[in-house]
Amino acid sequence: METQIMDWLNLLLRWAHVFAGIMWVGATYYFTWLDGQFVALEKKAAKNPGDKNPEKFVWMVHSGGFYLVEKEKNPRLLSQTLHWFRWEAGITWITGILLFGLMYYHGSMLVSFEDSPISQKAAIGLSLGMIAAGWVAYDLLWKFCKIEMLGVAISYALTVVAAYFSCKYFTGRGAYLQVGAMMGTIMAANVWMRILPAQQRMVAALKAGTPPNLAEGARAKARSKHNSFIVVPVVFMMISNHYPGTYGSPHNWIILSVLVLVGWGAAKIIRRA
Repeated sequence: METQIMDWLNLLLRWAHVFAGIMWVGATYYFTWLDGQFVALEKKAAKNPGDKNPEKFVWMVHSGGFYLVEKEKNPRLLSQTLHWFRWEAGITWITGILLFGLMYYHGSMLVSFEDSPISQKAAIGLSLGMIAAGWVAYDLLWKFCKIEMLGVAISYALTVVAAYFSCKYFTGRGAYLQVGAMMGTIMAANVWMRILPAQQRMVAALKAGTPPNLAEGARAKARSKHNSFIVVPVVFMMISNHYPGTYGSPHNWIILSVLVLVGWGAAKIIRRA
């Protein structure tokens, strides 16, 4: 009976995790694409300063409906309902962590039974510590690093280190999911701790009748951009986790590091599409 309950719990968590993840990634890339269209319109207007009626709207059609969208360069308080996109990220992270804990912490899949260098209990502590440390290191780096390519290089170096230590102390499958959990936590924390609070402060400023801090909006947009890059290797490593040619290789940490780099490259292409 207990096995059946665990199987159903696994199934429900996995379904909720995948479904919420689809909604989160879909919304992220939709708004990334939409913002890119407005950037293109702004560049077009700058090249034609004499145009008295520059294009300001993005015209779209979907499911039989036509939509005309305008971007607010200077936010203002409107009477309409303001729609927030946050629970997709929250539910994806919560279900993912619960599923990871169910299978690898409770299910003892984090370390091998025979030749593990550390115990299951120590492995759980190391796993949780790495997840927390990953967010702290990332957040501090991007708070103080003003050169984007330097930040990307340091981020990748730290990712390679995380991949190496994960593959050294955990099982191959556990290592891939460990790095995925670290990246997923960074993404969710970006939404709940950096993007949403900035947006809430901007809305509060509008309600108070004061100009919102547009610099906060720019920082929130940068974190959202990071998420659109992080998510591609995360999804790829979660899928590749089912193929022993990746996690089962003696060079699994190198393969994992390459997958991350390839994922970032794919994200760059997707963002331009």
